Amino acid sequence: MNRGWKGSIVLLAVVALFAAAAPAAAQVRIGFVNTERIFRESEPAVRAQKKLEKEFEKRDQELQRLGKQLQTMRENLDKNGMTMAESERAKKEREFADLNRDFQRKQRVVREDLNQRRNEELAAVLERANKVIRQIAEAEKYDIIFQDAVYFSPRIDVTEKVIKALAEPPAK
Repeated sequence: MNRGWKGSIVLLAVVALFAAAAPAAAQVRIGFVNTERIFRESEPAVRAQKKLEKEFEKRDQELQRLGKQLQTMRENLDKNGMTMAESERAKKEREFADLNRDFQRKQRVVREDLNQRRNEELAAVLERANKVIRQIAEAEKYDIIFQDAVYFSPRIDVTEKVIKALAEPPAK
């Protein structure tokens, strides 16, 4: 089921909830959590980002080194290419093309690996955040807490509570 249909079904369920509980509508508690903000600001997300930066630091440095080497080769070819013998220039251009292909391949692999690892880390953060959201919902007697919304009132935003709860060590 695509995301649009899911949103429509959730909206329909909320409308049904309000219709069924119309006499007690004042007692319905709705909350909202901004998942993107949790991914940017929560302590586990910040730790995950630092972990990824450290994990990919050497590979980034290698890519930077290769990039500088390519730039130097290009500048050398541009500067001295006209004065080189045809065979020498062709050889240097081949070396440049080979190194450029290698650089682009390594860059693509690093980007794919980083995206995969980021998704793994964010999935762990989201799993923990969902547990915290459930705990807050149960403790404060929320009827429903949304994580996606086109609009939400700051009055129902519980994101800050979730971020603060995530800063605490997880319960064992």
